[in-house]
Amino acid sequence: MAQSDTVVRILDTAEALFAEKGFAETSLRTITSRAKVNLAAVNYHFGSKKALIQAVFARYLDPFCEAFNKELAELEKQPAVPLEALLEVLARTAISLPATKGSLSVFMRLLGLAYTQAQGHLRRYLQENYGQTFVRFTHLLKLSSADLPDAERFWRIHFMLGSVVFTLSSLDALRAIALNDYDEKTRITDLVTRLLPVVTAAMQAPVPMQPEKVNH
Repeated sequence: MAQSDTVVRILDTAEALFAEKGFAETSLRTITSRAKVNLAAVNYHFGSKKALIQAVFARYLDPFCEAFNKELAELEKQPAVPLEALLEVLARTAISLPATKGSLSVFMRLLGLAYTQAQGHLRRYLQENYGQTFVRFTHLLKLSSADLPDAERFWRIHFMLGSVVFTLSSLDALRAIALNDYDEKTRITDLVTRLLPVVTAAMQAPVPMQPEKVNH
């Protein structure tokens, strides 16, 4: 269902401000002022700041998870899924969704903030609404990296996510540096082509000597 102009304007403004200033540092008054709407409009459409934060994430994650779940269903039919093929499907799904200019970078900054800022309600919301998709993905990932101990796989998934989030959230700056220093114009598809073998190799790297467990 198409969203009203007011809802879209509130979401666009909130998204940009959250990415720029953080969740806690962005007040509803700042959002309404920049969006040129009154507080009653935000309360009517969203009910609270927490619900507005969740709606900003839902705008990306709903279509992403719908598309990604279809891709995962096809992969689950296969007897074996190579790691690089699984990661390629993840990347292709993420960049294929319709989006406004720069919105992928903004969403990646928001995703980083979801990890680093104390937004317990957001983590619960993400787990409750999108956790099953993550479980399906990590199950296939485990099958395609069966030699990794579970704890090592946990860390590598987050190393991989950190690389992706940093790279895509800094996309404009990195493109500008590549153009200025190397006279190279970089499309998002070019960047993904370069990034995929790097994160795949990181997942497949030899397991280092495990640290001794600390007794508590």
